Amino acid sequence: MDFTTSLVVAASGMRAQTDRMKIIAENIANANSTSATPGGDPYRRKIATMSSEFDRELNATLVTPGKPIADNTEFRLQYDPGNPNADAKGYVKLPNVNSLVEIMDMREAQRSYEADLTVMDASKTMLSRTVDLLRK
Repeated sequence: MDFTTSLVVAASGMRAQTDRMKIIAENIANANSTSATPGGDPYRRKIATMSSEFDRELNATLVTPGKPIADNTEFRLQYDPGNPNADAKGYVKLPNVNSLVEIMDMREAQRSYEADLTVMDASKTMLSRTVDLLRK
């Protein structure tokens, strides 16, 4: 694998993790939102997807972000009879977002991004040193 390929592979990973972090941030932002209409469903958690595809030109596998999918787990229920979105029993549907899980997912995405950044920095350093050696 040459330097260019390693840079492209690392960049594809960084792009995928950036998209993943955007989806996680959206989930966290909507963790306590309710439906806009009484009796309606609140925000549904999204799950980031990624796929790998082989690039014949580079002779390497690249990561591409996919379309997020909806998490079909049950909504949380909170007893709040005074809320305009409450059902007949006084329960309000809240998003199926667990903030702790989202924060852990965000940390994992951040670490993956940092690992790709480290690969990119190492490749640039090796490329720079190679150019320096060729000058001498």
